[in-house]
Amino acid sequence: MASKLLLLVVFVFDLIAFALAVAAEQRRAKAHIEQDATQSYCVYDSDIATGLGVGSFLLLMASQVLIMVASRCLCCGRALRPRGSRAWSICLFITCWFTFFIAEVCLLAGSVRNAYHTKYRTFMIGTPPSCEILRKGVFGAGAAFVIFTGIVSELYYVAYSKSNEDQLPYARDTGVRMGNL
Repeated sequence: MASKLLLLVVFVFDLIAFALAVAAEQRRAKAHIEQDATQSYCVYDSDIATGLGVGSFLLLMASQVLIMVASRCLCCGRALRPRGSRAWSICLFITCWFTFFIAEVCLLAGSVRNAYHTKYRTFMIGTPPSCEILRKGVFGAGAAFVIFTGIVSELYYVAYSKSNEDQLPYARDTGVRMGNL
């Protein structure tokens, strides 16, 4: 039987990671051009979205680590019996890592890009400086994939637990394993 405590902790981590990613999307850095007597320069507002994005990144990583440690990352431990839940756990394992990778890339890239502030100044040039900001939707895409990752990882753990429960030691080789732990 799947550990209800582990599923609850992972759900809470994913929920907080989603909330932080949505908050980061709402608090992206905004810029405007200021002018004084001889020069123009970019002025950026609050940079809190970077911290929110990194927090979401770390919480999602923690929930993924918890699920993978509890399931021994599907490749370590004893072999699973060949049945439908084993096939589902393999498919969900691959999907889980795929959505996790996309979510982490969105959150990390958004945090790095949001923290980048241009320092352009103009003196005698007539063109105003280019105030680079993060595109709208990067943290939003990360938040969506945080939800996908949370759903798929919990389904993976339940399918893995179902295929691993109440089984006698299986003598035949059911696949490639890295070793018995």
